[in-house]
Amino acid sequence: MSRLILFNKPYGVLCQFSDEGGRPTLKDHVPVPGVYAAGRLDTDSEGLLLLTDDGALQHRIADPRHKLPKTYLVQVEREPEDEALARLRAGLDLGDFRTRPCQARVVAEPDWLWPRDPPVRFRKSIPTRWLEIVLSEGKNRQVRRMTACIGYPTLRLIRVAIGPWRLVGLLPGEWREATPDALPPGAGSRGRPQPPTPSGAARNERSRRPAVAQGARGPGRAASRPRTSRVETKS
Repeated sequence: MSRLILFNKPYGVLCQFSDEGGRPTLKDHVPVPGVYAAGRLDTDSEGLLLLTDDGALQHRIADPRHKLPKTYLVQVEREPEDEALARLRAGLDLGDFRTRPCQARVVAEPDWLWPRDPPVRFRKSIPTRWLEIVLSEGKNRQVRRMTACIGYPTLRLIRVAIGPWRLVGLLPGEWREATPDALPPGAGSRGRPQPPTPSGAARNERSRRPAVAQGARGPGRAASRPRTSRVETKS
């Protein structure tokens, strides 16, 4: 039977199992032989990464031709104007390609969010806002390029859902197994993601602690974690 693993990738971890430079990799957190990433997540991004030992499933998840929706929470500088968000939704010309239409909206700062290590740097005189962006594609650093294109640089990026799979009950560096049967043939779920706060169902699923957990204290404490920590710098 195919294996499917949901992993909350911490900031700074590479989406590979080895690195000659000694940087943190998946091997430090997911001690499961024979699995590999279904898709990518930038080193400086956080959140949901799927791993599997099934090549056909990996292709179904990662290939943009299947239009499996991927949902991101994105912290940006300043408050985006409606016109800028309309441009984002309609699709942007990034020079080497044009993005597909997407979903984008302003959301409140998540109260379940874990502190990032290292903290996000921000300028005291410039406010920040959070966006929820849902894409059906995923080119290299696409979300960051999209927000920069409309004039709002990305400060922090967290993927919270891939199709029907969501980042529920997983702190950074934690993982659990899921069933591949959740993915119907031809299309993924487009429902809104639930925040990754612990739930009884999540605790009852098979989960494992990472060998090296960055700031993780266990599912039972996620709800009491403070909001995003920041380091102020002079504007």
